[in-house]
Amino acid sequence: MEKKAMKGEINAKFDEALKQFEEIFPKINPAEGGCAEATLTGILNVLGIQDGLINNIMIPLSGGLGGFKSEKGQSCPCGAVVGGCAAVGVILGGKGRKKMSNDLVPVAYMKSAQFAKEFEKEFGSVYCPDLSGYDFSQGINTLMKYIEDGTWGKKCYKYVLWAIDNIRKFMGEELEKNW
Repeated sequence: MEKKAMKGEINAKFDEALKQFEEIFPKINPAEGGCAEATLTGILNVLGIQDGLINNIMIPLSGGLGGFKSEKGQSCPCGAVVGGCAAVGVILGGKGRKKMSNDLVPVAYMKSAQFAKEFEKEFGSVYCPDLSGYDFSQGINTLMKYIEDGTWGKKCYKYVLWAIDNIRKFMGEELEKNW
């Protein structure tokens, strides 16, 4: 019975947060954070963790790792995927916020890969340029056009909401056990 109460409690917290995020996220200026930061810190807020250091760590990972494109032309994943994968580690690590035990490292890898696969199944890609329609490796003017066009508030915030909701569902057992 205690397990069900906890599951209900964490789900209620996620439900409430997602309602707030649906209202707030479309209005956020992506130049103030981005998708990776919004995904991980959104989940952390539900878990009662607020830490500016984490925000700062995640900001450069938005926009497909800051718009990185390899010399072979390969882009990087959407920040919602990166933030979701980071959340897998936080959730597996648990409330104590200590380093994850070695036996959970392979679990973190597999859970992150499964999450990315589900994201790709839902949206057809995990790559930022495919999802956003903007190749940030083209430079600051592309980012400014993205902001000017309001793409975050029309499209990208939805990837973040999906990621937060699906990390909650995907990691439900671990959330119940560790948080």
